[in-house]
Amino acid sequence: MSNSTKFSGVKLPLLLAAPQLLIVFIWFYYPSIQALYWSFTLEPPFGGDKVFVGMSNIIAVVTAPEFVDSLITTLIFTVGACSISIGLALIFAMFADYVTKGKKIYRMIFIVPYAVASPVVAAAWVFVLHPDLGLISFVNDIWPGAWDPFLNGTHAKILIIIAYAWSAIAYNFVFILAGFQSVPKALNEAAAMDGASPWRRYRDIYFPLLTPTLFFVTIMNVTESLTQSFGLIHAMTQGGPAGSTRNIVYKIFEDGFIGMDFSGASAQSIILMLLLVSMSVIQFTYIEKRVNYQQ
Repeated sequence: MSNSTKFSGVKLPLLLAAPQLLIVFIWFYYPSIQALYWSFTLEPPFGGDKVFVGMSNIIAVVTAPEFVDSLITTLIFTVGACSISIGLALIFAMFADYVTKGKKIYRMIFIVPYAVASPVVAAAWVFVLHPDLGLISFVNDIWPGAWDPFLNGTHAKILIIIAYAWSAIAYNFVFILAGFQSVPKALNEAAAMDGASPWRRYRDIYFPLLTPTLFFVTIMNVTESLTQSFGLIHAMTQGGPAGSTRNIVYKIFEDGFIGMDFSGASAQSIILMLLLVSMSVIQFTYIEKRVNYQQ
């Protein structure tokens, strides 16, 4: 018995989809079109006549040393945060998959961090890793100045990477654990009877069948690390010290809302959108070919 719904015409489906399409247009397409238009014009911060400047804004942005530095910071943050969050989530999911008692408690413990808002995560980790008051302050008692994210740019990068990775582990854990549980137990039992070690079973059975899930969480983590990192950076470092944690998203905020450079900020947002689209195309074109969708 089929549960599919069929419509005799197109008016009712369009009417039902209209509210969602309107929301998408208002909150996505219209701002994107407006940013694209502003990136080719010189927008006065307090109103006035617009001047069409062509590619000048984009050229000025990509040739600016500050923009190159923000791209490098973005790359370091994305690779570091995604690697830690996915790697730890994979380890936690491996152990949680073998838990026989109290499964719901373990899952709840690992899922809770995903429900914590970014400002709360920022405040918690600033306190935990505070050079004078935090749990790591004993290091500075032994080696003065060994850890200071408020003055050292490298330490500040480590701070925001740890905070973001901690908040993203829960999201990855849910999907990876579901991926582990979807693998037929008969395959694991047969391999165990043949004398395969636990590591051999994970390497030859679980990981190949888990590649679709890992592919999905990788795409989502890369995308969210570029777009959702603003809250943490703004609450923890404000892009400092000396711009060491100013990624491309935070630079767009500073140029657009603080510097009132609407044209430059729009040009950077268009470049960021192109980077996201390019990475998605590369991932689906080349990486997906190595993904195993069969059990």
